Amino acid sequence: MTSLLKRLLLLLLTLQINQSAQAQAQLPSQPSAAPEPASVAAPAAPFDVEAATQAYLNRLSPAQRAKSDAYFEGGYWLQLWGVLYAGGVAAVFLSAGLSRRLKALVARLPRAWLRTLAYIALYLLLSWGLSLPLSAYTGYFREQQYGMSNQTFGAWLGEDLTSLGLTLVFGSLLTLALYAAIRRAGRRWWLWGTGLVAVALVLGIFAGPVLISPLFNKSTPLPAGPIRAAILRMARANGVPADNVYLVDASRQTKRISANVSGIGSTIRVSLNDNLLNRSTPQEVQAVMGHELGHYVLNHIPKSLVFFVLIIGVSFRLVDWAFGRLVARYGPRWDVANLADVGGLPLLVALFSGFSFLATPLSNTVIRTNEQEADMFGLNTARQPDGFASTAIKLLEYRKIDPTPLEEIIFFDHPSGHTRVRAAMRWKAEHLDGK
Repeated sequence: MTSLLKRLLLLLLTLQINQSAQAQAQLPSQPSAAPEPASVAAPAAPFDVEAATQAYLNRLSPAQRAKSDAYFEGGYWLQLWGVLYAGGVAAVFLSAGLSRRLKALVARLPRAWLRTLAYIALYLLLSWGLSLPLSAYTGYFREQQYGMSNQTFGAWLGEDLTSLGLTLVFGSLLTLALYAAIRRAGRRWWLWGTGLVAVALVLGIFAGPVLISPLFNKSTPLPAGPIRAAILRMARANGVPADNVYLVDASRQTKRISANVSGIGSTIRVSLNDNLLNRSTPQEVQAVMGHELGHYVLNHIPKSLVFFVLIIGVSFRLVDWAFGRLVARYGPRWDVANLADVGGLPLLVALFSGFSFLATPLSNTVIRTNEQEADMFGLNTARQPDGFASTAIKLLEYRKIDPTPLEEIIFFDHPSGHTRVRAAMRWKAEHLDGK
């Protein structure tokens, strides 16, 4: 309502200035008399980007700001605790002898690859159980505490078990292939392993919208209407090969608003969740979908894929270096002979988690840059700066509003709310003439 009122006032001011100018042009000229000062129309005040930005940010009360800041800043510590927890799980397997027991249990199987596969599956199952307390806190109890979740614990656990099933099937097969690469390629295993993960990522992106997502949410075609028509017009105008828009029932799990363009080739889908549709104006939906279409048009999916494959490759190389040194010192105690020994899987996972954590600022910067590019694409495509700004305010329910520059670089994988609202108001200031 506030943004609509601002636009109406701006339009009214523009009309008044135009009418005043037309009236002045129609008055008979009177060269003998100077015009009265009161009859001269006052120039319109310039649009103040910073004031408009602050007006949007002021929509949040101090209590709302404190809550969103606390939620987001708590995530900083959760990232660190996740890495430490992974190290603790590895210690249970290696130092406490659980890995040795698993190797003894699967030793009865007739073939080496069956023993490897069985160990991997048992490791994934047991590590899930050991990690369940932290997973339940981050995925359920903390979301309930901050009012983000719509799920019961049973519903959350059911979905977590579904994820476990997918991990046991596909994660076990991928890890088995990784160990095959380690045994065949020797010192160059990390190059082979990087290629295997790259193929798995491509297959996952391709299958995600049609095979994985339906296990968690129901997608239905968005009913015909102005919102659907506007989204498809933007898609067609920008070369996005989509002839339908899908509505996802995300409100079963969360209160968050979201949308995406997912898939590759024949599985590409333009989707928005029902929270976005139910909590937003048509202008806000159009602004969000313009942003999401930008990710496709700007090739962010393949670019991000290349970047993350490079990160994985570097991490694998560092894992190879660190693994060798640790096993040389502690291998006999852990009953781990070398990298090809599947009993070292807990250490491999812990090391990979640690190196990935260290790469977080770089990863966040790449993602955040893509998001900023998509923001500008969305503003230029949807031409809804106020819709974009008001949506950014809604996202501040769970994102810190005004971080320091260093904080934004390290911890933010999206631009901060302040950055996004200011960008929208700057765009608006440059387009007040309607061009």
